[in-house]
Amino acid sequence: MPIQLSIQRAQQLKAKPDEKKLGFGQYYTDHMLIIDYTKGQGWHDARIVPYAPISLDPAAMVLHYGQAIFEGMKAFRTEKGEILLFRPDKNMERMNVSNDRLSIPPVDGDFLIHAIKELVHLEQDWVPSEPGTSLYIRPFIIATEACLGVRASYQYMLMVILSPVGAYYSEGIKPVKINVESEYVRAVRGGTGHAKTAGNYASSIKAQEEAKEGGYAQVLWLDGVEKKYIEEVGSMNVFFKINGEVVTPELNGSILQGVTRDSVLQLLKSWNVPVTERRVSIQELYDASANGTLEEAFGTGTAAVISPIGELSWEGRVIQINGGVIGPIAQRLYDSITGIQNGTLADPFGWTVQVETAKA
Repeated sequence: MPIQLSIQRAQQLKAKPDEKKLGFGQYYTDHMLIIDYTKGQGWHDARIVPYAPISLDPAAMVLHYGQAIFEGMKAFRTEKGEILLFRPDKNMERMNVSNDRLSIPPVDGDFLIHAIKELVHLEQDWVPSEPGTSLYIRPFIIATEACLGVRASYQYMLMVILSPVGAYYSEGIKPVKINVESEYVRAVRGGTGHAKTAGNYASSIKAQEEAKEGGYAQVLWLDGVEKKYIEEVGSMNVFFKINGEVVTPELNGSILQGVTRDSVLQLLKSWNVPVTERRVSIQELYDASANGTLEEAFGTGTAAVISPIGELSWEGRVIQINGGVIGPIAQRLYDSITGIQNGTLADPFGWTVQVETAKA
C-alpha cells in the first residue's frame, strides 16, 4: 500500500439532497478514493478525486470472471457535530478474508482506514444529521486487467464511494415476513459464502424476487447440502431467542462474518444473556414455535442494524413470532448499537473511531 495520498478537489460541488428524503444509495458525494494495483508494484497511486464514471477495457477480467469484492460501512454525525466510524477495523479484516478467497492481493487495513477518514473529512458536509441517517461508505475492489484467460488478474482498482442514506425504518421498526427458501441455494462450505463478493448477491436476486412476489420481504437461506440448517436471512446474519437463550448459526465457511453479528454477540455476553453459536435447523424453529418457546427472531446487518422477523413461511406452513411485534432483546440491541454509533450512549467496547471535522 502507498504511504502518500493525493487529493484533487472537485471544481464544482453538487447540491446536497434533502436529508428527510435520502432513501438508500440514491445520492453520491463529490469525491471518491481510488488506489491501483499492479503485479510487481503492489498497491499504488492512492488518490482522492472528483466523483466520476470510470473507464474499463471490454476485456477487463471483472466483467468476465467476477473478481469483485466489497464492504459496507457507515459514518455517523453525533449531536455534538462529531463524525464517528463504527468498527472500521473489522471491515478491513473481512475485506482481506474476501480478497484471499477471490485471489485478490491483500490491502493494508490501517492505511485504508486512514484514506477513508481523509475522504470522509473532505466530504464532511455530506454526513447528514437527521435522526437515523448516516453516510454510507462502500469500499470495493475489481479486477481491471484486459485478459480473457481464466486466472487471477494482475491489475486491480480499489475504490471507495460515499452515499448519504436515510433511516432504514422510516416508520419505526416493524417485523417483516420471511419466506424460507427451499429450492435455491446461497452458498456451500468451500464456496464463497464467507466472502463479501458480488457474485453471492447476484445469485440471490432470483429467490428474493420470487419471495417479494409472494408478499415476503426477504428469504431465509438454508444450507446448500441438506437444506435443513439455517444460514442467513437475505443478506443479513440471523438470530433466534428460544426458551430464554439466543442462538445464531455458527460460522461454517458458508456464512458471512458480519460486523453487526459480532457486535450483537459481544453485547449479549456483556448483559449476561445466554447466547450460543451452533447449527440451527428450520425444524427446530417450527418445533419451538409449536411448544411456545420461540420468543424472538431478527436479522443483523450494517444497513438495518436489527431487522425483526414477525412471520416465517416454510413449505406452506406459516408461523407467527412474538405476536408480530419487535421483541425486547431485538429492541434493546437496536437501541444500544445505534446509540453507540451516533454518540448518545457510551462506547465501552472502543468500537467508534472519530473523524477530524475541522474544515477541509
